Amino acid sequence: MVISLCFVVVGVVLLVFNYVIVMFNTNNLRKRKNGGKYCILIPARDESKVIENLLISIENQSRKIDSKDVYVITESKKDPTVDIVLKYKMNIVIRKDLNKRRKGYALDDAIKKILGKKLHYDAYFIFDADNILDVDYIKEMEKSINLGYDIGIGYRNTKNSDNLVSAASALTFSMINTVFNDRKNKYHNNLTISGTGYYIRGYLVEKWKGFIFHSLTEDYEFTLYSVLHNLTSTYNKKAIFYDEQPTDFKVSIKQRTRWVKGYFEARGKYIGKIRRSLGEGNFASKMYEIIGVWPFILIIIGLLIYLVNLWITKSPSYFLINLGIILLVVYLSLIIFTGVMLKKEVKLKMDLSMKIKVLFYNPLFLASYVWCLILSIFNNNVGWDKINHDIN
Repeated sequence: MVISLCFVVVGVVLLVFNYVIVMFNTNNLRKRKNGGKYCILIPARDESKVIENLLISIENQSRKIDSKDVYVITESKKDPTVDIVLKYKMNIVIRKDLNKRRKGYALDDAIKKILGKKLHYDAYFIFDADNILDVDYIKEMEKSINLGYDIGIGYRNTKNSDNLVSAASALTFSMINTVFNDRKNKYHNNLTISGTGYYIRGYLVEKWKGFIFHSLTEDYEFTLYSVLHNLTSTYNKKAIFYDEQPTDFKVSIKQRTRWVKGYFEARGKYIGKIRRSLGEGNFASKMYEIIGVWPFILIIIGLLIYLVNLWITKSPSYFLINLGIILLVVYLSLIIFTGVMLKKEVKLKMDLSMKIKVLFYNPLFLASYVWCLILSIFNNNVGWDKINHDIN
């Protein structure tokens, strides 16, 4: 009982510490000249069903991007995506080494081709083929570039929230951006980069001579790099883009298992370096990432120890009653957490009926991350598998 309580208390203390520590950070902006020259990178493996809508939304931007500054990355000349891209007079990058099948490698190929042509861009925007941009996306992001931020993250809205899985999946990004990043942004902490819909300043890309993040979750690996090197990032809620969410629970599990596997893969590479750099500034951002999800892991371990102890020492009925109470408390807590997200998410494309249904479903969706963790531990073949997109 004492051991389980210690785990839970330490987990809660770390949660509170992480909530408070973000208020005490110094990571100053560094002004850089902006010539207003931007490019767009789009990894698009077999994305002919959705790519055209993204290209149209790029063409329709209020702050224009030249078609010759858009680069779509495919794996074959026979991909129907190629003809669609050429119709809009945009660039196609055909990948050569298909043994490297992660998004980071695709971006690396495109950037090396651009740098090989001695082209300079002040910022590189990265999107998935299923994204669609609000008409003012680039215009709003340019404000963040002009302020001097190294990285700018846009507001991720959803293309589809018509079933519970896609609605709950959309709320995952609400949790990352509207709950956590919005608060960190207020106190100049490094933000968590998730998926696409963001820019990187060109001087960084030129320094790397490519795209150097190749883990299963290249976005989180980039997040940790930005923390380690004291880069500045901002969450621009006026720069809106729309993203397709999976509608099948099995597909969602597969996707999130890759995220969990990639999360720990990236941490294994960077957390030691971040810990050793604590005296070099950006302290709060670094402590936040060092702690990471450990509070939740400790709380879960504490609850499991408590339940195992009850199973061994108490009657089955007593054990079941306590198990039911714990599950109910966790479920109600996650309902409250989901309610807070839904209240803050005033822009999210989701009708009232779905908000009510997802309020009660999302706790179960969040709990399934535990199953994703188990799968990621025991499955060494988790890879960057294709997820079909067809929502227009």
